[in-house]
Amino acid sequence: MKTLKAQFITTPNGEELAILPRADYEALVAAASESEEETADAAMYDACKAALANDPNGLLPAEVSAFLLRGERLATAIRKWRALTQQDVAAKLGMAQGTLSDIENGRHRTAVATVRALAKIYDIPAEWLMEAIGPGGRFGSDGGGGEAAR
Repeated sequence: MKTLKAQFITTPNGEELAILPRADYEALVAAASESEEETADAAMYDACKAALANDPNGLLPAEVSAFLLRGERLATAIRKWRALTQQDVAAKLGMAQGTLSDIENGRHRTAVATVRALAKIYDIPAEWLMEAIGPGGRFGSDGGGGEAAR
């Protein structure tokens, strides 16, 4: 920031006043406004971060997000994050690997009990999967507004 060209005067009551050019005054007002906005942004960030920290269902692990960014569907991303194969998970659920593939890809409607069983296998909140593959959700949705399976 440039050096301000201020002139100081003292009133008859002893109050000190600063007189500065309008351009300097406007620069100070703009800087103060930016500072207030940055402070508000930082407070909002801190509040959101605290809310997510207190909500175990609210934050996907970075590894899952990375799979999603590479185009994987949510159920597939979570399975891969847990380093499980479709065969591993299908065997634990007592279903064919092809059925699990259909669930992950939105070609098979899934019962709540199956979603809960998957969540238990993956050690995650069932809510993470419910919208993506559960009843009433966007079956097989990638979370990015994709089409629901019919």
